[in-house]
Amino acid sequence: MIYVNIDPIAFHIGSYAVGWYGIMVALAVLTIVLWLVLWARKDPRITTNAAINAALVGIPSGVIFSRLLHVIDKWDYYWANPSKIIGGEGLTIWGAVLGAALGIWLYSRFSKHSFAHIADVMAPGIVLAQAVGRVGCTILGDDYGFPTTLPWGFVYTSPNSPAYINGLTPTHPVVVYEILYLLVTFGILMWLWKKLQPDGSLFVVYLALYSVWRIGSDFLREGSNFLFFGLHQAQVIGIIVLIACVIILIVRHTRWLKKGEEEVTVKPKKTKA
Repeated sequence: MIYVNIDPIAFHIGSYAVGWYGIMVALAVLTIVLWLVLWARKDPRITTNAAINAALVGIPSGVIFSRLLHVIDKWDYYWANPSKIIGGEGLTIWGAVLGAALGIWLYSRFSKHSFAHIADVMAPGIVLAQAVGRVGCTILGDDYGFPTTLPWGFVYTSPNSPAYINGLTPTHPVVVYEILYLLVTFGILMWLWKKLQPDGSLFVVYLALYSVWRIGSDFLREGSNFLFFGLHQAQVIGIIVLIACVIILIVRHTRWLKKGEEEVTVKPKKTKA
């Protein structure tokens, strides 16, 4: 087994405890912002101002939706502790991704920028940001898995960790598995970069790949309430998103091919002088 001896609380500012989870979430946000700004300098279709504005809209909308889905998932607790709804800890990845996407889509409608293109540019950066944020989850131990006898099972020794309740029982390091999966996903997205058409396809592939992960990995995960048919909230959302992604990819790619064929058909033939 592997003992995790890191205290989730990094330091205190007066009576306020600053946790590693919050620090890593902040670094995750910084990661996606830097990714957008750096790529905006190389991409003639996105200006630096547009990238920054998209981040300024997407980040708060992502946080709001992330918090909302967490509260819904833990409704029994928040029903008994309503004062914890605002200002308490707890975020969800699905809420962050879908909420940020909605915010940036709204921004693109007003700014006249292509949401599909911005989403493609963001996709690999989102994956890296998720990996960074999941380091915070690993230290905190809030997404621990079921007990395991495998030699890499994690045991959290800090009383400040939610996983401490398991005592000395090693559990699946599901979040570490996810970090490794995200790094592989990043490699796949970079390999597919500019190979997929039309715009927006890379972002949809990212959503599909992450959906597959959450549907499967949550069977090893504790700490979430069951929603339907023994599935967690993240799995139900993952199934819905995966089905939507498959339909979107098929429909958009078919339309793109048809449009290309029509352009070739109507293209005037050159005549000899």
